[in-house]
Amino acid sequence: MSAIDVAAERDLTPGVRGHVFLDSAGSSLPPTPVVEAMVGHLRREAEVGGYRAALERLDDLERLPVAIGRLLGVDAATVALTDSATRSWTQFVAGLHLGPGDRVLLAGNEYASNAIALLQQARLRGVEVDVVPSDPDGSGPIDLAALARALERPTRLVSLVHVPTNTGTVAPVAEAARLARASGALVVLDACQAMGQLDVRLDGDPDGLAVDAVSATGRKWLRGPRGTGFLHVRAGLLEQLEPFGADLRAGEWTTPDTYRLRADARRFEQWEHDVAARLGLLVAVEHLLDLGPAAVEAAVRSRAASLRTLLGDLPGVTLHDRGTDLAGIVTFTVDGREPEEVRDALRERGVTVSVSGRGSTLLDMTERGLRAVVRASPHYFVDDADLDRAAGEVAALTRAGV
Repeated sequence: MSAIDVAAERDLTPGVRGHVFLDSAGSSLPPTPVVEAMVGHLRREAEVGGYRAALERLDDLERLPVAIGRLLGVDAATVALTDSATRSWTQFVAGLHLGPGDRVLLAGNEYASNAIALLQQARLRGVEVDVVPSDPDGSGPIDLAALARALERPTRLVSLVHVPTNTGTVAPVAEAARLARASGALVVLDACQAMGQLDVRLDGDPDGLAVDAVSATGRKWLRGPRGTGFLHVRAGLLEQLEPFGADLRAGEWTTPDTYRLRADARRFEQWEHDVAARLGLLVAVEHLLDLGPAAVEAAVRSRAASLRTLLGDLPGVTLHDRGTDLAGIVTFTVDGREPEEVRDALRERGVTVSVSGRGSTLLDMTERGLRAVVRASPHYFVDDADLDRAAGEVAALTRAGV
């Protein structure tokens, strides 16, 4: 595993010039080639129209699921392209056609969009939704012993979040997935905050995660554009799923009153899509593959650990990341200051962070008595000087007030 040339990556990332960017957990800075691919295609659309421009790039568009498959260690036929992680997740769950008698388990770090979709299934279709508690010592989002007990009752689906939106804690997905699969339950993994910062490998790898579906977005750690995402569904499961709102991309109108869905994961896709954005995502994914996902993970974890150390040494600053397996999200609060105030003051000082509020991870934030936290998420293009500057500006806030 070779180290990342940070200087070269910063040259490809104009957004780092003049300010510290710590919001890759929100929407990261794309490398210049990603932007060029998108803008170039939009210009071509203006010259010859969207249909002809797309036909000219069919080979490149076909490379995108292949590249995502390489990233996950799966066949491209199991990858569907969508416009977001939420679309991917909800399309998979809707495709299960849950109903009365079906039970779903979710963990304490569940994301609001997923939870709302499940609660809607409970209200409209009679699905039973239960919560698996966090570790008793507060070190992680899933109490594996409690999960094992919960799985003693028939369960259709277990929803796991790899890395939540409000903390750097990495969930014990491998162990939880093994328990779920052994009980006969399906497992859907929300990898929205994991893809692009962790080296996520599935069943094809000896140490891969045994999950049935994975949802992810392009705009976060993958450094792709907004409006992109993907869904992976295990090959043996695909034919059992009927996606919601299938169209002529997902299937074929065979007779006046029949249709036939595609055999591959593209049964979850829609015909209309942003071609320029998908070309940008292709460049972003191939850039990650060139760097090496393992090297990226090592760099991201190292930068986050350094930032935690710097912030942890500051009086009046409280870190909120729990557990021993921590990834690239660093959350904190400043005594006497609302997280939104801290975010806005740092922005004025050239440091970009975001805020994660209780509404996004209600169970976890309520359990910990938190309304909101400041979220800093340094990617591999952030250097030591950036981290020192960010910590220095937070220290200045604690001394001078916001």
